[in-house]
Amino acid sequence: MVRTIGRGVVWNTACDRGSPFRKSSRTKNDRADAEAIATAARQGNMRFVPVKSVDQQVRLSWHRMREGHKVESLAVGNRIRGLLAEFGVIVAKSDVALRRLLADLEAQAGLPGELKELLRDLDTRWAQLRTALDACDARIDDHARQDEQCVRLRAIVGIGPITADAAVATVGDAHEFKHGRQMAAWLGLVPTQHSSGGHARMGQITCRGDAYLRTLLIQGARSSLQRAKAVATEKATPEQLWIRSLDGRMPFGKVIVAIANKHARQIWVMLAHDVDYDPHARLQHPMHRQTHVAQEAQAA
Repeated sequence: MVRTIGRGVVWNTACDRGSPFRKSSRTKNDRADAEAIATAARQGNMRFVPVKSVDQQVRLSWHRMREGHKVESLAVGNRIRGLLAEFGVIVAKSDVALRRLLADLEAQAGLPGELKELLRDLDTRWAQLRTALDACDARIDDHARQDEQCVRLRAIVGIGPITADAAVATVGDAHEFKHGRQMAAWLGLVPTQHSSGGHARMGQITCRGDAYLRTLLIQGARSSLQRAKAVATEKATPEQLWIRSLDGRMPFGKVIVAIANKHARQIWVMLAHDVDYDPHARLQHPMHRQTHVAQEAQAA
C-alpha cells in the first residue's frame, strides 16, 4: 500500500493500480514505481483506499487474533489426533470426543507413559487457545453490543455479532461507495466478466477484496438459507420467500453467493443511510412492483 499526499489529504492507492503505468514491464525499481504511482494518482477515474481510523484498526485486530487462535487451535487438535492415530487410537471428529479421551488418558493402557505426558502438555496448550478464543469472542460481542450500527445490522437474518462488528470496522464510511452493488463488487461477490462484441460472458465470482468479511457473509448466507427453509410459508418474510424461489431454480453455490450479495447491499444501505432493517423493503422495489402488476394483468 502506497500513500500519496495532495492538498494536505492522505490517500491510499492500491499497489496493483500503479503497475499498468510503469513504462517497462522488465524494469522495476523505486524510481520507475514512484513515477508510475504519480501517474496513476493523477488519473481522473482512479479509485483510492480510505485510511482506517485507529478504532477500526483496534477492532479488526481482535478479529485477526481470533482467526489466529482458531487456526492454531485446529492445528493442535489435529496434531493430537495424529499422535494418537500413530499408536492405534482413533478418535471421533468432534472436539468433545477428543477432550473426553484426554481427560481419561490413564484408561489408555496401550499408550506409553512418555507419550501421555506429551499429550497432557498439548491438552494444556489446546485449552489455553480455547480460552483465548473465547476471550476474543467476548470482546467482539461487547463491541457489537455497544455500537449502534452493529445492533441494527444484527437484525438481518444470518448476521451475528462477529459479522456485524467486522462489517462496521472494515467498511468504515459507507459513503465511499456509490451504491450497494459497488460494495458487493468490492467484496468479490459478483461474477467475473469476459464480454466482447455485445456478448456478455459471466464467470465465477471474483473473490476480490476482504476475504475475511466475504467468508463471514457466505457463512451467514448458509444460516439465512436454512432459516428460510425451516420457517412456515405463512410466517416467511418476502426476503425468505425470495430465498426459497432461488433455492428452487438455482444450484446451492449460486444461491449462497446471491444471498451474501444481498446482505452486502443491505449492509451498505443501513450504514450509508442510518436506517433499520426492514424485512418487507423488497416489496417497495420498482422491479417488484412491475412484476406484481404484470402478474395481476395476466391473472385478469
